[in-house]
Amino acid sequence: MIFSHISDTHLGFVQYHSEERENDVYLAFNEAIDISIKDHVDFVILAGDIFHVPNPSGKAIVVLANALKRLRQNNIDSFFILGDHDISRIRATPVPFVYHNLDFSKYIGNGKPIIYKDIFIAGFDKRRKTEIETFEEDFARVDAEAKKHQGHKILVLHQGIAEINKFAAELNSTDLPKNFTYYAMGHLHDQDLKRFSHLGGPLVYPGSIELTSSEGIKETQKGFYQVDISKPEAIPTWIKLDIRPQMSIKTSMSDISNDVNILAEKIKSYTRKPIVELKIIGQISEPGLVQSHLSKLTDLTLRCFWKHISTEQASGSVFMNKPLKIEEEMHRIAKEILGSEEMANFAIDELLPLLSRGNTDQASQAVDENFERFKRGIKNVTVS
Repeated sequence: MIFSHISDTHLGFVQYHSEERENDVYLAFNEAIDISIKDHVDFVILAGDIFHVPNPSGKAIVVLANALKRLRQNNIDSFFILGDHDISRIRATPVPFVYHNLDFSKYIGNGKPIIYKDIFIAGFDKRRKTEIETFEEDFARVDAEAKKHQGHKILVLHQGIAEINKFAAELNSTDLPKNFTYYAMGHLHDQDLKRFSHLGGPLVYPGSIELTSSEGIKETQKGFYQVDISKPEAIPTWIKLDIRPQMSIKTSMSDISNDVNILAEKIKSYTRKPIVELKIIGQISEPGLVQSHLSKLTDLTLRCFWKHISTEQASGSVFMNKPLKIEEEMHRIAKEILGSEEMANFAIDELLPLLSRGNTDQASQAVDENFERFKRGIKNVTVS
């Protein structure tokens, strides 16, 4: 028996206000679904951040619906939990629940285990750091139930683990239930697989299926895992997806002409126009000259950026203080300005995506709904 473990699909993500970048995400997701169908997997797990925002566009909703429909037409079931990008702070019902209600996919993020073809599957939606303590009792309960099961046991989580990334961590591996044979993780965007002696199986992050703005521009691979559970040990196999190339190149004014020519020749062999960033080290006496060199790449790239960095930055001494994730730094600054974590979450997760897409009517409605929620909260406050 084999299943696909896919995470952080971020359907509806739009970069540079570019329709091509939005479609890149859909292409990667549909490729993962097509490969799963071709390889006759028994089921698919979606480990959170299915959508990029809690109120996704109609196109994103339809793309997911069509993918889940194709799975069902090929007798492949799917299971999902919610990530932080799926959970609205102003709406009671997350959009992915629609697919559960229509029996397109099964929601498992409430911590209630299910038995599927003799496989024990349990999942928990994303919990913020302020809620992490609530995991202790839930993990103890689900671990006790898993211990009684004789077959494979899969735990699905959308959390950061300290041993994988200490900067984005909410849990240690030692906090996790011990009796599972596979830990299907989401949240971290880089692929990773670790085996711990105190856990019953591998802890696996497929990473995001496409580069998002928080990851910057870089050469990397994206994909998902297919996991063979036909034997007592779960065996994950990495499946690479065909994504749009991205690269960040360091150069200088003395080398830029040669570096651009080499890059242009390399790009001509690509099937999709790449996204390119040039980091120019040292002094720039004529910015217009830089633009003149980059004009050679205009028709060969989807987007081409350049920025000036000092020699100290190039050596890495300044970049050490750069936030690991831009979105986390935005949340921190918003919280500092607004004086409330809840308001910061609303501003960054709900309001900003709507305004960036020009959806002013929806943004206004979101503000009204948030204000009504605030008023209801005030009414319930008891002054002592």
